[in-house]
Order: sequence, then structure tokens, then C-alpha cells
Amino acid sequence: MSSSSRQRLELADVAVVIVNYRTPDLTMRCLASLRVEKEALPLLRVVVVDGGSDDGSAAKLAEGIGRSEYREWVSVLPLAINGGFGWANNQAILKLAQAEVPPEFVHLLNPDTEVRAGAVANLVRELQEHPRCGAAGSQLLSPDGQRTPSAFRFPSAGRELINAAQSPKVGALIGVAPTAINDDQGPEVDWVTGASVMFRAEALRQTGLFDDGFFLYFEEVELMHRLRSNGWTVRHVSGSEAIHFEGAATGAGARSSRLPRYWYESRRRYFALTGGKATLIRANFAWGTGRAVWGLAKTIFGRSRPDGLRSSDLLRFGSWPREQDQMPSIATWGEAPGRLPAWMARG
Repeated sequence: MSSSSRQRLELADVAVVIVNYRTPDLTMRCLASLRVEKEALPLLRVVVVDGGSDDGSAAKLAEGIGRSEYREWVSVLPLAINGGFGWANNQAILKLAQAEVPPEFVHLLNPDTEVRAGAVANLVRELQEHPRCGAAGSQLLSPDGQRTPSAFRFPSAGRELINAAQSPKVGALIGVAPTAINDDQGPEVDWVTGASVMFRAEALRQTGLFDDGFFLYFEEVELMHRLRSNGWTVRHVSGSEAIHFEGAATGAGARSSRLPRYWYESRRRYFALTGGKATLIRANFAWGTGRAVWGLAKTIFGRSRPDGLRSSDLLRFGSWPREQDQMPSIATWGEAPGRLPAWMARG
């Protein structure tokens, strides 16, 4: 690394936000992995948010962060309610925006991750080298070190059909590329995993923060869709690696587990916000068609790869947009934190 590149890293003002919900031990492990990054990024600071855990997490985190190795660069932000992933991150970002010196970059990191050496610095470097890059995401690894999907194309009716059919051959047949993107297709992508993603503060000032009408799932996809619509790029950084203990923070890691109601509601809101009612209807029709293809293949070939989606749940919770699904609720840089999330205000 050149001396000028090293100096730029040393001057980079980076804030990491980790949202904990009843996983304080995982959060402390995640935090411990950032200590090496602090050496390359002296201005690095961390805000650990407790999203209304109500199980003693906030006190446990405050005790751990009170140790000498964390005291000067890590703070805890306890929230009274569990307002969801996007809303909790917004509260930390809005608080950071009020600081005397707001951060230049905001790195969102799941508590069920551990960054490998250089992970945060490589995200910073990517953003510094590409001024129109609004978000840069890490390469996730399974606990045994295997690379897992981390960069994606935006959801579409065609991809809903492919995903429901659970067959890449269907995509090849209809000429639709799959959701996951391989490394050989270049670093610029539609969206990256929200488990480890760094945003440029300037981009968030322009486009807004998370839409708090989402409780969990799809909120990062919608935000990156908004970034792309405003002329920012999103990049996948293969040299930034983070081990992801998938599902440890949400309890929804297994493909065979039944997806919660809010997954369908978030999917419904995403399609309605980004494409309108007709887009959601097309996506649902495509998904139903794909699931019929899957059922036929299961009958003929006896193959079954169960996932967490249920046709009955999609019909019940995600088939038709509500009026509020097409009403954005986007926090803006500089507003005061504390406003109730839209999904909760709706009851």
C-alpha cells in the first residue's frame, strides 16, 4: 500500500453500527473482531444499538464496552422498543449525523458476523476510489470458510418464477439471470448483503436512510434501489470478508423453517414501493407459476428442496398491496431520532 493510500485510510472517518436484539454475546464477538480494524482506521468509532431487547442485553453490553479496550471508541445506544432492523440503524445514523463531526462513511454490521482482517479498510478503500459509489458490501463466508451469496440482482417477476421453481434451468429457458451474482460478473451490482455494508454519508444525505415501513427483510434492497435510481453505484468487494453465522441473530437461517409473516409483508411493500401494484401482482403470478413447475418436477422426479415459503402465507400476507405499502416513510439525514416506525404507527 502506498503512503498516500495509507494516509487516506488513517484520515477516513468511519462509524460502524451494530444492532443487537437479544444476542449480546454474539455482538461482543463481532465487536472484538473490529479491534484489528481500529489499527488501520484510527478514527473508527462504533455504536452498538440495543433494539429494545428487554432481556438485560443493554446492561450486559454496557458492561462489556466499559472495558478499557473499547471505552474510547465504542458507545451503546439503548432503544425502548424493537422497531425493526432499518429503524434501529436509522436511530444510530441520525444520532451520528448530529455529532460535531458526522462520519464520512457508515458501516452496518450484523451482530452475527465477525470481520476478517482488512474487511472494513477494504470497504473504505473501495468507496474512496469510486466517488459515485454509494454502498459497498463484503463477501460473506460460512463458519467453515465457504463463500456464500453476497451480491445480487434486484427482485423481478422473472426471478420470482426462478426462485419458486428452484431450478436455474428455468431461468436459462426464459432468459432471466438468477438473483445471486458471481464474482466474474464484475464488482458493480444491484444490491449487496445488509449483513456487512458500508454507505457513503453523502449518498444517504441525498437519498435518505432506511424506509421504516419495513420491520425486517427487503429494507436494504429498497434503499439500494433508491441509491441506484439517484445515480449512485453499489459495489461488491470480494477482498472484504466477514464470517456470517446466518440466522443466529434472527432465528430464520434454515431454508426449511417457515418464514414469518413480516417477511411476506416486507416483500409486498418492496414490490409496491419500487414498481407499484401491477409489479406486485406480476411477481405473485410468476411465483405461483414457478411453484407449480416445482410441484410438477417433484411429482415426476421425486425431488424436493423445501424452502420457507408457503403458498398459503403468500396469499394471506403478501398477495395484495395495502394503501400504506405505496407510501414511503424514509428518515432523512439531519432529522431528530425517535419518530415511531411507520409499520408500528400503522398498528
